[in-house]
Amino acid sequence: MRPESSDLPTTFAGSLFDRMDRILTETAPAVEIADIARVLSVGNGIARIAGFPDLRADEIVTFAGGQIGIASSLAATSIGVIVLGGTERIRPGDKVRRTWRVVDTPVGAALLGRVVDALGQPLDGAGPLGAHDRAPVERTAPPIMHRAPVSAPLQTGIKAIDAAIPIGRGQRELIIGDRQTGKTAIAVDTILNQRGTGVLSIYCAIGQRASAVARVIETLRKGDALDRTIVVVAGGDDAPGLQFIAPYAATAMAEHFMAEGRDVLIVYDDLTRHARAYRELSLLLRRPPGREAYPGDIFYIHSRLLERATRLRPEQGGGSLTALPVIETQAQNISAYIPTNLISITDGQIYLSPDLFEKGQLPAIDIGISVSRVGGKAQLPAFRAVAGDLRLFYAQFEELETFARFGTQIDAETRRRLDRGLRVREVLKQREHDLFDVPAQIAALLAATEGLFDAIPADRVAEAGPRAARAARDACPDLCAAIETGGALDPTGRAALIDAIAAALADMTGPEAGDADA
Repeated sequence: MRPESSDLPTTFAGSLFDRMDRILTETAPAVEIADIARVLSVGNGIARIAGFPDLRADEIVTFAGGQIGIASSLAATSIGVIVLGGTERIRPGDKVRRTWRVVDTPVGAALLGRVVDALGQPLDGAGPLGAHDRAPVERTAPPIMHRAPVSAPLQTGIKAIDAAIPIGRGQRELIIGDRQTGKTAIAVDTILNQRGTGVLSIYCAIGQRASAVARVIETLRKGDALDRTIVVVAGGDDAPGLQFIAPYAATAMAEHFMAEGRDVLIVYDDLTRHARAYRELSLLLRRPPGREAYPGDIFYIHSRLLERATRLRPEQGGGSLTALPVIETQAQNISAYIPTNLISITDGQIYLSPDLFEKGQLPAIDIGISVSRVGGKAQLPAFRAVAGDLRLFYAQFEELETFARFGTQIDAETRRRLDRGLRVREVLKQREHDLFDVPAQIAALLAATEGLFDAIPADRVAEAGPRAARAARDACPDLCAAIETGGALDPTGRAALIDAIAAALADMTGPEAGDADA
């Protein structure tokens, strides 16, 4: 009730109540309409909520503390939510709001050269992204009619891969092996080798140590590759929900460039940890465990991810997305559940052997077990002309080498094949980040397969390879340029290369070569 004028000074009372009347007149009540649910339970990256009668699968919900989650398990009485972040500030009874949108991520050129998390938030301290476009992390793979054959090579700069296990743009090639055998090194070298090719790269680290990711980022920076690369990180200390959506978010970023007609390379390092994160989430969501405690849809989560890698037809933009998923085996067991799943999804695998790694055969690629089911059709003609029989020859050499270890008497022809095989093995050795362009690889492989290294001691082949490459460039520059652009290696050009390489290696041969091998 407004007081009597005698209780307050007239001037003060009038001004006070006039001000209150004006505020009440100018203030309009705000009405907020929102669907609100309540948290039933929470723990280990999972929350169960109730109160949304029509929530959609994969819809984003927000908690009172600011955390976000993805609706995953929809049931009649409760909903299982994957929390994308810590659950320490979420309590039973807290309010949960729906957002009416599915989880998405920023996309576009603003992300190149940046390090971001699975939600597209910057982690490199370089300020906001400035990206305006967003895309859902989950997308249907392109239909068959929109896909084009794999016809363009993706050069890795690694001789053993480009010659014997070629990769094409739009292919899915699995990198598989035990821990600490050089899987990440091959993937990073492939990114480094895309300089000058127009191929953009995305490196997605899943469940890795922060120190390991920092080393990769520094390697990319030193190799002038970070400016054309997006690094997506969901570390081992991050919530399992972030580790689960990280590869899907990275693929959405890559698809944006593919739709623009660009060629993109994406590395998933590694999907073993991704599968473990999903297994953890599924068990907490009370989904029935199957083989090795993985849920029954573990094959589907990887197939729907890797099927998004393809090459599009020209009328669809003509871009491509090449996927190099990395997976870790235990004690060389490639018949385990997750490895066999991914082998059946991908278009081939590069197997790294711990036995070869211990012997110093680096990169430790087992050419006999490794295979590329598609890339041979995209291989440059010069590679097919020089290394067409390399896999068969190398497999025969390894069989002969095993046989010769028993001390059996062998004839001169078998000894010659063993000596040449030793030199081919030396040619295929390669130091980390020591990449070879196409003419250099062609020159080294041609010299090895034609016997130009036979008279050179095996321990000097590593020195002879670069010399052969320089001789090829100096003597046949036009031929080398044609080879890089897809030109064929005709008999005349082949003979010219052999003559130039033989002349360059003349001072490395001599009668002492045979003694050195003995």
